[in-house]
Amino acid sequence: LPGFPQLCSAHRSGPQKSREDPKATGYIGSGWKSGKRQVSCHKHVPICCCCPSPCRHLRLLLAIPAVIMSDTAVEQKRAFIRRKKREQIGTQPPGAKALTEEQQTMIRELIIAQVKTFDGIFMHFKNFRPCPQDLESLQTQSNEEAAKWCKIREDLRSVKVSLQLRGEDGSIWNYKPAADNSGKEISSPLPHMADTSTYVFKGIINFAKVILLFQDQISLLKAAAFELCQLRFNTVFNAETRTWECGQLSYCLETLEVWVLGGFQQLLLEPVLKFHYMWKKLELHKEEYVLMQVISLFSPDRPGVGQCRLLDRLQEWFAITLKAYIKCNRPWPAHRFLFLKIMAMLTELRSINVQHTQWLLHIQDIHPFATPLTQKLFSITNG
Repeated sequence: LPGFPQLCSAHRSGPQKSREDPKATGYIGSGWKSGKRQVSCHKHVPICCCCPSPCRHLRLLLAIPAVIMSDTAVEQKRAFIRRKKREQIGTQPPGAKALTEEQQTMIRELIIAQVKTFDGIFMHFKNFRPCPQDLESLQTQSNEEAAKWCKIREDLRSVKVSLQLRGEDGSIWNYKPAADNSGKEISSPLPHMADTSTYVFKGIINFAKVILLFQDQISLLKAAAFELCQLRFNTVFNAETRTWECGQLSYCLETLEVWVLGGFQQLLLEPVLKFHYMWKKLELHKEEYVLMQVISLFSPDRPGVGQCRLLDRLQEWFAITLKAYIKCNRPWPAHRFLFLKIMAMLTELRSINVQHTQWLLHIQDIHPFATPLTQKLFSITNG
């Protein structure tokens, strides 16, 4: 066999019987190398080819093909080794870098601002308008007001919201929507829900003022108020019970059995519910929530904003920080698409915001429940 020693020490003493015809080797007199050793063969030594059976060198050579792996098996083995190495090294993806000191400081400041401006248990939410228990009081209206409310009820007929209020003394007060579809079930809690949203809007305004990079641009606040409100409400949303748990208050959206095509439910309510369920499914960290809020707030393409280049650089910086945080703190590769999912859902929330504003403008003349702050944020004017 070429490239393999043809002589065996056991056969140098004389000719041996072989199963094959003996042939003279071509290495006689020239010698051959085995590793680092040089073996010389003398011409006067009787030689013949090694018999495969007793020669250990030939037996090894014949056994080699049996242990050689196929190309597919080799690739699978290499992939398995790489996967094991990644698991041993840690959860960070290849090339992931730690957050810079500037990014860590910025995240800490945002968390502090969030804690100061968002009361997750609604401890300071007082003097709100409760849902009236006497629904007949809603009927004591002028003919013009009654016609306006009739339009609201037509759009919101199948929206049923139940409210539970737990008092400081341990008492529990429940509001349940009416069983019929008269429209009273939605007109009753609207003033209270408007007060709840206003309470969150005030926190959003204070959050923007705390951020050092934020300049007092009313246009940014008006455009992003609804989006930040939904992000904050999502932190208290319980997907299993369809309930927003706001401390002593609990808002539960009843099962929607009737969907009015083209109405409020299809336009706004269904996308909002889908949004909250998808966010809760991601199990986001509080750091990711605050970074999403500033990404939404510092949007350079809002109508009427100035310094678009500065806002664009700030938004890009916040997005890079969010991506770096995910890479450093999320298991890899299970969450390798989390950043892309977040950005896509922020875009979807932007579309819901546009629909929400259109709906508010649609009922701008029939909004006895709207607070002055809500009217200012969404440019709602009387008559």
